Amino acid sequence: MTDTFTLAGKTYSSRLLVGTGKYKDFEQTKAAIDASGADIVTVAIRRTNIGQNAGEPSLLDYLPPSEYTLLPNTAGCYTGEDAVRTLRLARELLDGHDLVKLEVLGDSHTLFPNMPETLKAAETLVKDGFKVMVYCTDDPIQARMLEDIGCVAVMPLASLIGSGMGILNPWNLRLIIDQARVPIIVDAGVGTASDAAIAMELGCDGVLMNTAIAAAQDPVLMASAMKKGVEAGREAYRAGRMPRKLYSASPSSPTTGLIQS
Repeated sequence: MTDTFTLAGKTYSSRLLVGTGKYKDFEQTKAAIDASGADIVTVAIRRTNIGQNAGEPSLLDYLPPSEYTLLPNTAGCYTGEDAVRTLRLARELLDGHDLVKLEVLGDSHTLFPNMPETLKAAETLVKDGFKVMVYCTDDPIQARMLEDIGCVAVMPLASLIGSGMGILNPWNLRLIIDQARVPIIVDAGVGTASDAAIAMELGCDGVLMNTAIAAAQDPVLMASAMKKGVEAGREAYRAGRMPRKLYSASPSSPTTGLIQS
């Protein structure tokens, strides 16, 4: 049975969202994206050419908007004002494209989000007609505030961007998921396929990653592994795991009806 994913009114077949940075070239980027099966790909407007640098190779030649949903992001922005300006530029470059990923960083060492600036920028962008997906801390209260502002997806970190440390606080993620009325997508910190599976088993609607694939020894193979991890985790969530027990109170094989010696 098809298990689709709906975001901002559009339905997707893949729950894996993939970034386009840190690859050796656009050819490798394209190969990894294809192996991941991702429908939605993020683009760092400040770092990737999508037409703003005339005469240079453009990512759009390899990942055309007719085949993928591009998700412009504000990687590298440290104020809400810079983030808003960057996404307005992206909308102009992409002919009115309004689905965007907002991230406002608070520290260049950890890349932890600056939540006051994030909340302020989210409010401005929503009022300006953008469909905002937003990178944030795993704070359930702030996640609810972003949803109340009108963000179409909330994207709490699993651990620090680029750390590969996996999901460090599954309890907070569950609190966010349980209260949410919009998709919850784990963003940042995933290191390998088992991390992606755990995120999906918790009930997340999707997982976004970049470094975990791009920094692997074989990015294309890792992209394929991440695809399988997301799918396996989602199926396990839908199936419903057995209850956890300290020990089994009943044997798996029956004790009645045995031949007595």
